[in-house]
Amino acid sequence: MSKIIMLFFLIMFVIGTDTFLISPLIPTLQSRFGVSTEMAGWMMGAYTLGSAVFALIAGPLSDGWDRKKVMLVGLTCFAISTCLCGFAVDFWPMCLFRFLAGVSAAFTAPQVWAAIPTLFPPAKISKALGVAYAGLAVSQALGVPIGSLLAASNWSHPFWAIGIFSLLLAVVAFFAVPSMKPHQLQDIKPSILKRYVPLLTSGKARGTFLAYFFVHLGSSAAFAFLGKWMADRFHLSIAEAGYVIIFLGLGNLLGSLCSPYVIKALNQFRTMTVGMLIIIAAYILLPYVSSVFVVKGAYFLIFAILGILFPLMVGLLNSLNPTIRGTISSLATSTMNAATTLGAWMAGMLYSVFNGYYAIGIFTGICLACSLLVFISSGVLSTHAKKAEPKTEPVA
Repeated sequence: MSKIIMLFFLIMFVIGTDTFLISPLIPTLQSRFGVSTEMAGWMMGAYTLGSAVFALIAGPLSDGWDRKKVMLVGLTCFAISTCLCGFAVDFWPMCLFRFLAGVSAAFTAPQVWAAIPTLFPPAKISKALGVAYAGLAVSQALGVPIGSLLAASNWSHPFWAIGIFSLLLAVVAFFAVPSMKPHQLQDIKPSILKRYVPLLTSGKARGTFLAYFFVHLGSSAAFAFLGKWMADRFHLSIAEAGYVIIFLGLGNLLGSLCSPYVIKALNQFRTMTVGMLIIIAAYILLPYVSSVFVVKGAYFLIFAILGILFPLMVGLLNSLNPTIRGTISSLATSTMNAATTLGAWMAGMLYSVFNGYYAIGIFTGICLACSLLVFISSGVLSTHAKKAEPKTEPVA
């Protein structure tokens, strides 16, 4: 069991790292390919676009296939497309390879979230979700420095390193992960649209996804202009602002590892309520802080709490319908990407119109308050210990 948990941690780590990997390389690639700053952003946007669009397709398809095979194919294609980025000779080939990497990630990552409730006994699900999410947290903390370090000698090295490592993970997954065949009979294959019907017709599901949208809308808005605010408020350089992001990732990692223990001690309802109220207050008060050290400490606390809450949210989403977990995970990915895109746009408008970060803090607080209220009203939160799910092929 521990081998599979570590494998899922590493899969989420490489996928998360690939998202942040290109950030420190943009100035180099912009100069190499001779493109403007606005166009250079597509080398990041192409990956997110591929992931967001194809996640809606990947989930329903994977619910009708063996999840292990989907994971293997997705991870292998992810490795190949990421390696190809290192061989790109022009701007548009790079965007194409980044897009394909995003598409591959859309098929791979949801299988991790959907596989955990299937492979692990109920008592281990929360811990496994926390460890898998920790992979994303570590990638957030280390993605930028890893990319910068590997690119010191050649800009292609980060892509080749992640690609080769991903291919090795695919080999390990082939031997370590058991088959996970769909629940329904093989001759019954609902269309992609029909797989979303149980979620669209369920008030609890609609409420849970709306709450998930709100929390990403607020947190992504606050994160999008964090660097600019730090530079304007405290006159930090780009490198110094980057260290703050690493600090946030470490807080996120700590929270994700502690998540199952906190939820067990407080229960789902109290964990969500207390955690949300703390970060709402922190986001609203943060813009008025005058010390950069206090800001770092506050963001460490905020992201530690988010690290506790996000595995809980993923668990709540997966509990909505055990037979379509791939669809749920993929819809969650698209919801997150849509909220992130809208949040960044809203943050830019608020920062410009109100000439400061305090408006973003208020906007984030309102979004998180809406998320908490919708989570509570949807009825998805349990005030008692989480009920065990029926066991389906648990790992020994």
